[in-house]
Amino acid sequence: MNIHPNEHARYALATVTSMGVRISPLDRMPVHDSNLFYLQATSAESNVLNVAASLGKECLVLTRFVEGSPIAAFIKAQLRARNLRYEGKEIAPDGPWGVRHQFNVADMGFGLRAPRVWNDRAGEVGRTITEDDFDLERIFSREKVGILHLSGLIAAMSPKTTQCCLAVARAAKAHGTLISFDLNYRASFWKGREAELSEAFAEIAKEADILIGNEEDFQLCLGLKGPEAGGKDLSDKIDSFKAMIETVRRTYPNVRVCATTLRQVLSANEHLWGAILCADGEWFVEQLRPIPVMDRIGGGDGFSGGLLYGVLSGWEPQKWLQFGWASGALAASSKNDYAEPADEKQVWDIYAGNARVQR
Repeated sequence: MNIHPNEHARYALATVTSMGVRISPLDRMPVHDSNLFYLQATSAESNVLNVAASLGKECLVLTRFVEGSPIAAFIKAQLRARNLRYEGKEIAPDGPWGVRHQFNVADMGFGLRAPRVWNDRAGEVGRTITEDDFDLERIFSREKVGILHLSGLIAAMSPKTTQCCLAVARAAKAHGTLISFDLNYRASFWKGREAELSEAFAEIAKEADILIGNEEDFQLCLGLKGPEAGGKDLSDKIDSFKAMIETVRRTYPNVRVCATTLRQVLSANEHLWGAILCADGEWFVEQLRPIPVMDRIGGGDGFSGGLLYGVLSGWEPQKWLQFGWASGALAASSKNDYAEPADEKQVWDIYAGNARVQR
């Protein structure tokens, strides 16, 4: 397939994001019963970059930090440890009622007790990000970026971040960067801004080469009419997604690739995991397979990260999908929100179902 990121780019992947921290109870306990918690730095967008960064590619996180904050220092240290470079302004906290990094409180669930997530985003510093924070000419024209990845979370977070994502996407596209956009609809982000965000998301989609999202994302974010509701089995879901993507391709002829994950929850510890990809009108499907789940959060980001790593590596689309499927399964096997492969072989072994000890 003729979709090739700039091989001379300094950064394989870049993203705009609002960094925060997640705290999770140890040993799969529920939040309200726990007094010991695991802390990690996280964001949906940086989690996508983590696959390529772990496998040696240089990646860039564009964000903002709270000046003098120990949480900001923790986030920076975590990004450095994950081989993720970052740029971002330092914003004065303005006292206890000013800006801060978001806290995500989430347990992993167990058996028939579902995971639960609570987001505390009041005063979130990431809501203040603007395109003027970054030297876009240097990043995209002189240093160059292979793929810019954006998500509907940062694009819908505030009017400022919406405008920022639009400006960064246009600057990237003007300099030959491929654009990946995970629609990632969140009703709470869209409340009261539906018309404004529909227009903005459509503008970003016009710049995109790769769109990631399920059927509902395409309907709610881009206002596209979906097919009549079908049954609940896998074949119905696949047929419905294919019909939606034909509408996407007619509406956004610039889009070359569309993909989504397929998931059926058996319990908090076991899911059926699959994926589907359309590349220039050719379809590829990974049928649902059972995977054990330590923590489901980040599985979709792992899938996106693995898929984009395949694009960056110049593989054929079927391998993008396979590597994405396995990277998502890898993320689900970890307490972290992101996939952190030791090497490509580890991901391919997951895809092959090879869990034998390696010495």
